[in-house]
Amino acid sequence: MSRITVYTTEPCGYCARVKGLLRARGLEFAEVNLSKDPGGRVELAAKTGMMTFPQVLVDGQLVGGFNETQAAVVSGRLNELSSGDRPKPVDAGLRPASPFRPAA
Repeated sequence: MSRITVYTTEPCGYCARVKGLLRARGLEFAEVNLSKDPGGRVELAAKTGMMTFPQVLVDGQLVGGFNETQAAVVSGRLNELSSGDRPKPVDAGLRPASPFRPAA
């Protein structure tokens, strides 16, 4: 089984929603709350290119925030990622499209 990590902050309604979404599907995850860790926020932003919360990663691969995670549930992509039965991405640095920068 793959490792799901959810990076959160407080207060954050979308963080609570994404955790509920994962729990409702019986998916175990580790939560890393960066509310009081500005250095951790900077490090995470450098790693993922995202400044918003939550951020969901499966085995270090960015799924995205709440909307991207919800879309991954609907499409079945999250199930594929979390099952461990998936091909490795060619570029693990790919990120979901952001309204603040053009898609790659």
